[in-house]
Amino acid sequence: MFRRVALITLAVVALLPGAPLETAEDGWTPELILKVKRIPEVVPSPAGSHVAFVVSEAVMQEDKSEWLSHIHVADADGSGSFQLTRGGKSANAPRWSPDGQWIAFLSARSGDKVNIFRIRVAGGEAEQLTSGKASVAAFEWSPDGTSIAFAMPEPKTDEEEKAAKEKRDARVIDENDRLASLYVIPVGKNAEGKRPANRLTKGAVHITAMDWSPDSSSIVFSHQPTSKVFDPNDISIVRVSGGTPKPLAATKAHETDPVFSRDGKSVAYVTSDEPVTWAFTGWVRLVPADGGTPRALARTFDEQPAIVGWSADGRAVYVSETHGTIGRLAALPVDGGEPRLVSPDEVNVTAPVVNAAGTAVGFVHQWSDRAPEPYASALQKFDAKQVAAVQILPSQKEAPIGRTDVVHWKSADGIEVEGLLTYPVGYQRGKQVPLLVVVHGGPTGVFTRSFIGMPGPYPMPVFAERGYAVLRVNPRGSSGYGRKFRYANYQDWGGGDYGDIMAGVDHVIAIGVGDPERLGIMGWSYGGYMTSWVITQTKRFKAASVGAGVTNLMSFTGTADIPGFVPDYFGGEYWDQFDRWRARSAMFHVKGVTTPTLIQHGEQDLRVPISQGYELYNALRRQNVPTKMVAYPRQPHGLQEPQLIKDAMDRNLEWFDRWIKGRTTAPSSAGATAR
Repeated sequence: MFRRVALITLAVVALLPGAPLETAEDGWTPELILKVKRIPEVVPSPAGSHVAFVVSEAVMQEDKSEWLSHIHVADADGSGSFQLTRGGKSANAPRWSPDGQWIAFLSARSGDKVNIFRIRVAGGEAEQLTSGKASVAAFEWSPDGTSIAFAMPEPKTDEEEKAAKEKRDARVIDENDRLASLYVIPVGKNAEGKRPANRLTKGAVHITAMDWSPDSSSIVFSHQPTSKVFDPNDISIVRVSGGTPKPLAATKAHETDPVFSRDGKSVAYVTSDEPVTWAFTGWVRLVPADGGTPRALARTFDEQPAIVGWSADGRAVYVSETHGTIGRLAALPVDGGEPRLVSPDEVNVTAPVVNAAGTAVGFVHQWSDRAPEPYASALQKFDAKQVAAVQILPSQKEAPIGRTDVVHWKSADGIEVEGLLTYPVGYQRGKQVPLLVVVHGGPTGVFTRSFIGMPGPYPMPVFAERGYAVLRVNPRGSSGYGRKFRYANYQDWGGGDYGDIMAGVDHVIAIGVGDPERLGIMGWSYGGYMTSWVITQTKRFKAASVGAGVTNLMSFTGTADIPGFVPDYFGGEYWDQFDRWRARSAMFHVKGVTTPTLIQHGEQDLRVPISQGYELYNALRRQNVPTKMVAYPRQPHGLQEPQLIKDAMDRNLEWFDRWIKGRTTAPSSAGATAR
């Protein structure tokens, strides 16, 4: 469904062995990490007998550096699988037709715009269904299988295209917003051999999620007045035959994830606190489909539920949330009863999708030392099965992975904090080793027990193989530990959260693992904020790596695409709370920093503009602190291109080896700009 999907854990009765594995002469390396495949989605068929899943792998050859995705189909009992789509263009977002005979998907295989295609599950050529001048953002089949609803932004007019070619395309900020409208097209062609699209929304309506009524007569959708990220959403319903959309939920809260009940009489959705806070508190509510007063269901553990679907009997709504370092699937009774956990916590499972009948769920299973694989289970009696072996990686004998444990400690003010400690490969108890600390983004992110070898700037298995212990901290402000913990860093960035991190370091040293003389720290986004803050507060760390970090709260707010973010956390605008903002900005404490610091930043980062990195870089350079800044062309807030991800890994390995171990090995990557 076109809606937010959160982390979730589902039980696995037996873990199947992977495919035959290739050898690894050098153990874990950045190159090997980039052979780990991503599985973004596992979608059960209407009958629950099969699943369609997406496999995405890094392509790095000649002039290509990209992730190529294709759709596979497997029997839900794990008895067989095959690749359905092929070619040099990605295919994503598989959606089953109601009769289970077709899979529709998104692809740009016909040009530079993403369109909807369909292909028979039995095989054959894919047929293109849409041909818009803009890319389709998301889509859903109608329950009767005759139509497809999709969201697509307003394309450029011929005059706008002409102006761009003639270099007279000045742009006025916050004007001419490209809103995604809701359309419906027939699956079959008309007498003229065409599929005319019917536009259902106009005006200040930007579609963010959608769901069909069971009788295919209406569509409920969430929408916001602009395309700006995190603009509050409302929920409306519209007849497919046309007419003016009717509001169902329209308050100052953020209302999204609408899903029709089995009988079509009500709609479940998630609503936020009012007004919306960035740490986000959410509850599931039901509203009559013909309008009326919403009714709240029971609160969930973390009060951040994501609706996954309805139960087959219509008596409960399935929601997913993170519980500590794992995700959980729960059934939320519509009679207001307490949530019932469907999944135990033996394994960590991500990206759950419930089929239209509410009888089956597809998901991705992974664990700290186990790469992600596609899984499926019936929902009436949970019995998870691996449906295919996607990963082709060395065995743990050939490329061992350091053991990861969940660890706990108390911060200075008594708050209990949790983290994940990965030991060096072959670690001998009682031996003190170099300790690296990683801080997650968010700050409402959370480190879960997902595979440590997933591609990213911080090559965890390589660190472990080189003798480092790695501590990933979930400080106050993290998701997964309840609302109170998640809001405990309000007006206190760099305070209690800093104490949580340092107490975690002290704990790992106290249990005899970490060497206090060989400490390093790194993090991306909010993790970059904390890393830049840490080096202004202590000289304990011998090296640091700041990834896309917020270093100056005021200039960040003035340049980012989320200008309301820090004012929410800090209780007001900086012109009203100047001292508080200044007191917790690294740039106002940067005098005297001595920690050698690597800075990595995407040049096209709108969330945390690259100027934040330049501020820190120039301040450290002017004080003769060993500093290197690497700018990644074309990259947004998270690095996307495999070659540049490899570059980031290589540089982090080289940086920490140099300053913590005194060993220099120049990174082999190229393409980034180092200053």
